[in-house]
Amino acid sequence: MLSFGLMTLQTSNEKHYFNEIAKRAHELEMACYRFVPSNINPISEKVSGDYFNPDTNEWEACEFPLPKVLYDRCFYKEDPHSKRCKAIVKWLKTKKDILFLGYGLPNKLELYDALENSKLSPYLLKSSQVKSGQHVIQHLFPNKPLMMKPVNGSQGRGIYYLEKKNNEFIIQTDKQNKTITRLFPYEEKVISLIDYLIKERGYLIQEYKKLTNNMNQPFDIRVLLQKNGNGVWQEIAKGIRTGKEKGIISNINAGGLISSYEDWLASHPSSERDYVNNEINEVLRSLPQILEQHFPPLFELGVDIGVSENFAIWILDINSKPGRKVALTINPSLEDHLYTSPLIYGKRLDLERRQIDEKTISGGNSS
Repeated sequence: MLSFGLMTLQTSNEKHYFNEIAKRAHELEMACYRFVPSNINPISEKVSGDYFNPDTNEWEACEFPLPKVLYDRCFYKEDPHSKRCKAIVKWLKTKKDILFLGYGLPNKLELYDALENSKLSPYLLKSSQVKSGQHVIQHLFPNKPLMMKPVNGSQGRGIYYLEKKNNEFIIQTDKQNKTITRLFPYEEKVISLIDYLIKERGYLIQEYKKLTNNMNQPFDIRVLLQKNGNGVWQEIAKGIRTGKEKGIISNINAGGLISSYEDWLASHPSSERDYVNNEINEVLRSLPQILEQHFPPLFELGVDIGVSENFAIWILDINSKPGRKVALTINPSLEDHLYTSPLIYGKRLDLERRQIDEKTISGGNSS
């Protein structure tokens, strides 16, 4: 029976998602395990974690060998445990006898550099690394606001809007479902704040585009893409995420609301509707292939797309560990597919590996 491992930084994370995947593993002739990377014994390579017992539908603590197929759902922060687990996962990815469903994506700047030289470059917001507070001030001009985002950020955390207005500086961020605005009369204070932020983690600055609806709410289009059992990329779901009025982000964790993409599209005249839909579909067709030309194989992507007032399309973010909330809210009937697809793709990877091994063995015997 093929062993399938769910990796997480805490076994309490994504409990429902893991349970639903695990319940479906046995009928696909797979044994499902759950573990934290730091609980791998580096000498024996045995893991202390949980096995999902299909007879009781319960997780049972046990020790087991490293599963053959791993689904990495580790969301790293800047704490020591995250850094330790990240190093362990990096080591696991070098092991030839282990298969990852997807090998993840690098940080936002590396992604930007890869896409900047592709046919998708017109859809990118111009971005560069923050070197210092002074560096940001030098790029901040009246009527040309900037966004400052963590290079390794996710879920809309740590994003800042910066604007220079009448020799004053406005800085906004969304925290705990609230938009916090601060006014700085002197650039020295802004420089100090930015220097403090970049000590903790890397940041990029990005040109700002007004990506709001007619109620001045930020919104974006979240798309879930996955490979099917044949290894072909498919669009699973597309939904609209809408943030709070005058806010700067539309992420669900920041209080964003989910609504139908089709309803949003239908609210526009047919000429604009067709243009926007075709542009978005072209981006989604090209993006996975371009990414896999530059980076190791992937299984799924969450793609965030912004639409400006003049119907220009912008790629806002690409996430190799997407959530399921938009997809399930828009289309609850996707539930079984979403919980089964990681297992089915894992089986495909295992079959491909065995076929390659058999060819290698038979080729060696014939020589």
